[in-house]
Parts: sequence; C-alpha cells; structure tokens
Amino acid sequence: MSVNISVIEKENLLAILKLRFEKNIHRHKNLKWSDVEAKLVHQPQKLWSLYQMEITGGEPDVIDYNYQENTFLFCDCSKESPKGRRSICYDHEALETRKEHKPKDSAINMAHEIGIEVLDEIQYAFLQSLEPFDTKTSSWIKTSENVRNLGGAIFGDFRFGRVFFYHNGAESYYAARGFRGQLKI
Repeated sequence: MSVNISVIEKENLLAILKLRFEKNIHRHKNLKWSDVEAKLVHQPQKLWSLYQMEITGGEPDVIDYNYQENTFLFCDCSKESPKGRRSICYDHEALETRKEHKPKDSAINMAHEIGIEVLDEIQYAFLQSLEPFDTKTSSWIKTSENVRNLGGAIFGDFRFGRVFFYHNGAESYYAARGFRGQLKI
C-alpha cells in the first residue's frame, strides 16, 4: 500500500486544512497555522493519514497542542460521524463472528489502515467540549478490554445538550454509526 500522495493532493490538502484551521480558531486558540504546516510538510506518512481522514469525510482539524512533546493533535471534526467510515462493526473479531450480513469493515481495522487512533471516552468528551458533534449519528469509542471480552463495545453521541456513552454488541453496525480518529503530528 502506497503511503504517498501526489504533489497536487498535498497542496490541496494543505489548503483545505489551513482554511479549516482559520475558520475554526475556537478549536485551537493561541496556535498558528504556520507552526502546524512546518511540522506537516516533512512527514509524508502523517500527510497520507490526514488525506485518508479527509477523503473518508472526517474533516480533520487541530484540537490540541502538547507543549512537552511539541506535537499537534488532529481529530475528525466533521459535524456527524465521517460518512466514509459508517456501517461498520467495532473490531476484526466482531467482524469475523458475523455469519450473515457482514459489514464492509470494522472501526479498529479502518483506523489501523489509515494510521490513526480511535478516540477513547476522555478524548471524545474533550472533542465534544469544543462544540457539539454527532447530534444525528454516533461514533464507536475505543473500548476497554474487560468490556470487549464480554462481547460489548462502547459508542458515544451528543443529544439533549450533553454527551452520552452507550454499549452495544461489538458485531452490531448501523448506517448512522462510524468512528472518529485522531493523529499526533
């Protein structure tokens, strides 16, 4: 699998990311696009991952900066769960347990292929503190091993002015459920 994007794709992606960064300054107060871009241009693998996030409908944007590590955190900031990553079960094990009507993929597999991490409950709640997301959809959440060992998986959404976390069988999938990912640069 190639992890390179063309020069034109790179230029287009950087233009989209810059515009989104500038339009949504509330997500990353006190940060400058020039600092983000300076780190991005020398990391083709990360650019490829951001490109995959973008083309699957994630609308990635910077939501945090770690001063100790000197890293920016990109996250899927589409209003609803990314369209190109919906109708999927939680993980590969869940995918394999379905005998009929299998979904096309799983959240954990897709995240691994793209090179991103599925958000956990704390990360999802932080994202939701910036603005409401998933008001009509839901997103799989990185699930603890003890819940997963019992066949379950966690998902979250935003309803009635707050964040909710729920459980489902990990093999379940719905047209309105996908996953959100994050990527450190």
